[in-house]
Amino acid sequence: MGKLSVLNINGEKVKDITLNENVWAIKPNDAVLYDAIILTRSSQRQGTHSTKTRAEVSGGGRKPWRQKGTGRARHGSIRSPIWVGGGIVFGPKPRNYSKKMNRKERRLALKSALSYKTIENNLIVVDKFDVESHKTKDMIKTLEQLGVVDENVLIVVDELTENMILGTRNLENVILLHVDEINTVDIVSADKMIITVEAVNMLEEVLV
Repeated sequence: MGKLSVLNINGEKVKDITLNENVWAIKPNDAVLYDAIILTRSSQRQGTHSTKTRAEVSGGGRKPWRQKGTGRARHGSIRSPIWVGGGIVFGPKPRNYSKKMNRKERRLALKSALSYKTIENNLIVVDKFDVESHKTKDMIKTLEQLGVVDENVLIVVDELTENMILGTRNLENVILLHVDEINTVDIVSADKMIITVEAVNMLEEVLV
C-alpha cells in the first residue's frame, strides 16, 4: 500500500510511514467481523436476569375456593401464571451468553476492522501523543488540531500517561486505549482512529 503521513499533535506532517499490507490493507471479511462484534457484546452481558416460576413464587398453597358451586371458574392456586402476582411462564433465567471464536478468526476480524479504517481514510498516525496538560480543554484543542474534535475518536497509544487519562476521561466521544487493549468493537464504533507510530509497530509485530 502507499505511504501515510505521520503528524505531530499540532497536526503538522513530520514524515511518511509505510503500513504493512497484511495488517492494514487486507480484503475485510464482513462475516468474521460481525461474529467478533456479537462475541464481544455477548460477553459483556451479565446474564443474571431471573424470573420466578409458579413453583418459586411464595403463597398459593391453598385452593382459593371450592371446585364447584360458586359460579366462578375453577382454580387450584393463586400463583397460577394467569393470576396477577403469579408465576412467569418461559421467563428469563440466569445464563452464560459468552461465545467462542478461534484465534485466527479473532485476528482476521481485528485486521478487517483496521483495514476498513485505512480504506475509508479514517486512520491518523501520529509520531507521539504526548500532551503536556491534563486539562480537558487542552485535550479538545489537541483534537481540533488533528481535525477530529466533533467525531467519535479512538486513541491508541504505546504508553499511557496520567495527562492522557485525565484529559480524555470527561470526553464522551473519546476512547483511550493502550495498544494491548485494542479490540474490534472499539475500532468499528469509532469514526476516526488516532494511533502512534510505536503502537503501529507493536500491532504489526503481533498480527503479521
